[in-house]
Amino acid sequence: MDWAALAKELITLIVVIDPIGSIPVFLFAVQGVPRTLHRRFAMRAVLIAAFVLLAFLVGGQFLLEALGLRFGSFQIAGGVILFLFAMTMVFGESKPAREIEEAERDHLAGAVFPLAMPSIASPGAMLAIVILTDNHTESIADQAITAGLLLIVLLLTLLLLLVASAVHKVIGNTGASVISRVMGIVLATIAVDSILGGLDALGVLDVAPPPVESPLTHVETE
Repeated sequence: MDWAALAKELITLIVVIDPIGSIPVFLFAVQGVPRTLHRRFAMRAVLIAAFVLLAFLVGGQFLLEALGLRFGSFQIAGGVILFLFAMTMVFGESKPAREIEEAERDHLAGAVFPLAMPSIASPGAMLAIVILTDNHTESIADQAITAGLLLIVLLLTLLLLLVASAVHKVIGNTGASVISRVMGIVLATIAVDSILGGLDALGVLDVAPPPVESPLTHVETE
């Protein structure tokens, strides 16, 4: 078992799901919810996010291939979107502030929006989970391990939401904003690796393999 690869996949999933960044969103969403229901509220949001992400893990690539699209093209598109998403984390409003503003504008403060989607099951997370479970290079066992890592990150997210009030008192909105921006820088680097891997898979560039392979660039060149 390649523990280094597992650690890289776990870090990738933590970055794209951003459990800490969901804490301020949760605190806003439960403002009008009785405290006795906060635990159920958090569990419902994480379960919905898990269903969405696992659906992408199982069927995302089948949909891609049914449309006749090459995985390398999807990898490039995913890398571009991940990069743009990372730029909004680094230069724009922080992830929590942006999603809270969207919730205020739409007058929605439920477990589905904005907590489950797009805070936990973000577009970046959906794309990343498809890239990490390429059917052509990853066995069923490897994909099951990735699913297990995904559930671990979602469990971490649930635990943080359950202690959100205490965590928020420690890091505050400023702390959550700083952490989101740092994760944005890491995510931008991962996105560039994904784009380079897609170009290599399509035969556009002959990209030298990195010293330690990124989980998002592990695709088989056809």
